[in-house]
Order: sequence, then structure tokens, then C-alpha cells
Amino acid sequence: MSAAPSDDQDTLLGSECVLPVDIDVQPTDFVVPAAGRVRRRWLASVALTLAWRNLAQDRIRFATTLAGVAFSVVLMAAQLALLLGFTATSSSLIDHANADFWVAAVGARNVDQSGDLRLHERYRALAVPGVATAASLVVRFAPWKRPDGGTETVIVVGVDLQHPGLQPWNFAAGNVDDLRWPDGIVIDRLYAQKLGVHALGDTVEIYGHRARVVGFTHGIRTFTQAPYVFASVREAQRLTNASPDTGSYLLVSAEPGADLGALHRALAAQFPSLDVWSASGFSWQTRSYWLFSTGAGAALVLAAVLGLIVGMIIVAQTLYASTMERLSEFATLRAMGAPANYLYGIILQQGLMSAAIGFAIGLSVAQTIVHAAHDANAAMLLPLPLVAGLGVATVAMCAGAAVTSIRRAVRAEPAMIFR
Repeated sequence: MSAAPSDDQDTLLGSECVLPVDIDVQPTDFVVPAAGRVRRRWLASVALTLAWRNLAQDRIRFATTLAGVAFSVVLMAAQLALLLGFTATSSSLIDHANADFWVAAVGARNVDQSGDLRLHERYRALAVPGVATAASLVVRFAPWKRPDGGTETVIVVGVDLQHPGLQPWNFAAGNVDDLRWPDGIVIDRLYAQKLGVHALGDTVEIYGHRARVVGFTHGIRTFTQAPYVFASVREAQRLTNASPDTGSYLLVSAEPGADLGALHRALAAQFPSLDVWSASGFSWQTRSYWLFSTGAGAALVLAAVLGLIVGMIIVAQTLYASTMERLSEFATLRAMGAPANYLYGIILQQGLMSAAIGFAIGLSVAQTIVHAAHDANAAMLLPLPLVAGLGVATVAMCAGAAVTSIRRAVRAEPAMIFR
């Protein structure tokens, strides 16, 4: 068997050889340089056509490849959306508060669990230059007795109605002023059935004390699945059997234009026996605690990583198999004298086409799942940066899978076309 002709050989093989795929274009044209010698130029536009027809010729294989890519995108998107959803849920109280600093008892590592501090510490905070407001906040676990006699655990959140550092948000019924009513509480509709509540005005029992539902929010979830129950500070103290002078946090807001770094140091000096967190620092601390210090968070992180790995394996396997089934076509191109980089281009374009179409399908399915989970207890978030990251990951996976088969395709012997 003679060697494949070089690019500089005077040959018309490129116009005489027909590829196994049904094409009506030629992969080369001929250029006559100044020296008068005929030189073959391989057309990049034809490489794109060859890549597409290689994929589309076997529709079943193409559908299998796209299904593999789409499934990997859905798997990664679902796991990462759950991870982001739980992360945002764990620090939602902090992220929705109007506070620059959180003053807490020593050792507080997440917003749902804290020791007690004296609420009169608020006046010491107001004495620090640069402090605009200081609000009290109560966050405590308590038993909730259902009307059917069952018991659920809830987190009572007592908000300062006089100096609002934190208020319930996303009201579906009622408003924050309704918490001024005696015994008034606000819960989220997502947990109404779990708590045995059916309508506004329903009376319930918390820690043996009577309370009345005066409002509903929508979409305020908790990482621990113990629902938040909002009340005034005074009502929260009553419902949790706490002393009237004790709370969980002081929410401090700075004056406009104040140096937050200097104010943080001043507050730390004012409260040497307490922890002073910046809002962003406490938010990240809470997220880190639930994600890395508990089994639930570690399971979410592991599932997201496994989703990425499984997705890469699926894409690599499907694209590699697709390329291997086209070795005879690549052998034909080698027989025509195609350079290695021309084959690289065809294979990479096959991978990128599969990535683009498979990603579009997978993203559509993932967005449908996220939309369906809007009213579920488990939050799923699919923000634009995550979508962009998934797109980059999909392209990288498909390109990597294509690269693994390039060496085999480049080494394809021209004699394969006669087998």
C-alpha cells in the first residue's frame, strides 16, 4: 500500500475519491502558487459540514449522544441547584436583615443556634460612634403542638417592631404590622400543612402558650426544616419561656458613610465578651457550618461532585463511541492527504455541536425541574452564573471527550476503507 500523498504532490485524488458519507462537497480546492505548482488547500467550511453529517448520518447514535450530554447537564444542574438552594436557605435570615453587624453570644456558629445576651446591651451599641440603629432579635427552637395532637419543632423568630432590623418578607397574606396583635404569629405557606394550619385566625399552641396565625409568607424556607415562626420580640419571649430581658442577637446598622472596618473594631472593643460578626461574615459562617460541619451539607457537596464526575463519564463514553464508529471516514480523509489538524477540527466540531444541542436540551429540562420545585420545601436555584458555568463545563467535557478519540482517528490507516 503506497503512502498517502503529501500536500505538495500534484494529484487529483481529492477530486476523485468519494467519502463513505453522502456528501456533495469536496474537502479541498487547488491553489497555484507563484512557482506554478498545484497545492491542495483543505477547506475549513467543509470540515464543519463533515462534522455535522458524521453526527447526523446515524440518527439513533446521534440521539444517544445528545441524550447522554443532556442527562449529564440535568444531573449537574439539579445537584448544583439544590446545593445553591440549601446554601441560600441556611443564611436567609441574615441576608434579608437590614444590618451591617450581628452581635451574638460567644460561640455562635450559625444563625439558628445562639446563646443568650442581655437586650439592654443595645444601649451600649448605640453609644458607639457611627452606629445608626441597634435592633433586638430572638431566635429559639420551640415545640409546636398540632391540632391533631402531634408535635413539630419550630424556630421562633422575634423581631423588633420598634427598630426593625429584620422583618418577615414575601407576604402572601397579612403584613408585618399584624404582629402587633396580641398572640400574633406569621408562618410560611410551605409549612402550613405540616403545622396543621389552614387559614388566618387559626389558633395553635407553642410551648404550652396560645398563639394565633395573623399572616402567611411564601418561600421562606429553613435548612433544618424546622419552620420559622415570626412574632414580636415580646411575644417570642413569652412563647419560648425566655426572660423579658434576654435575646439572641443585636442587629447593628451603621450610619451612612461610616467606615465599616473601623466600626467593626469599635464594636468588638465595646463587647469583649460577645462575638461581633459582619453581616457577610456571619452569612458565610452559617453556610459553612451547615454545609461542612453537618452530614446533610456534606452529602449535598458530595452529590454535586458525583454529578459532575458521572456527567463527564457519560459524555466521554458517548462521544468516544460515536467517533470510533466513524474511523473509516477518517481513514478516507487520511488517504486523501488530510493533515492531522484537519481531523482535529472535524472531531472537535463534532464535540462542540453535541455540546451545544445537548446543553440546550438539558438546560430546558433542568429549568422545568427548578420551576416545578418552586413550591417545594427544598429550594432549587439556577442563577445565570451557574447556567454559564454549566455551559463552560459541558463544552469542556465534550471537547475533552473528543480529544480522547483524536489520536485513534489520526492513526486510522487508509487501508481501513477497503475492509
